[in-house]
Amino acid sequence: MDQDKVKHLEFIQMVITRMNTNSFQIKGWCITIASALLAIYASTKNELFILISIAPTLVFWLLDSYYLMQERKFRGLYKDVAGISESPNVLKLFEMRPDLYTNGHYSFVSAVISGSIATLYLPLCLVLGGIYYYIKHCG
Repeated sequence: MDQDKVKHLEFIQMVITRMNTNSFQIKGWCITIASALLAIYASTKNELFILISIAPTLVFWLLDSYYLMQERKFRGLYKDVAGISESPNVLKLFEMRPDLYTNGHYSFVSAVISGSIATLYLPLCLVLGGIYYYIKHCG
């Protein structure tokens, strides 16, 4: 493999790493904000804070899904540049075209319902909603 191709793969790998780091940080921020809003509820007994905590959770879910979608697209790009893809796209040297990957595994909906995303955000939304329901109707 020539040096230019290796450098191109390194550039793509740096983008993939950055997307993965962003996704990790988003998960941390989501848990932090939801916990902070629950702590505010505990001190004020205003159940509106529990309900409000669902909104940032949903926003972080969508944002995290966006980063996963982008990461998947760049992984597809990496496979094409490396020559290990089954049906590669034709790319010029140093071309970064994640827009070539649009359907199936690369779609936004696929990222939203992926195991690494939905297994955090869906239960968190359900728990927050359940707490709100319990406090509002049973507590």
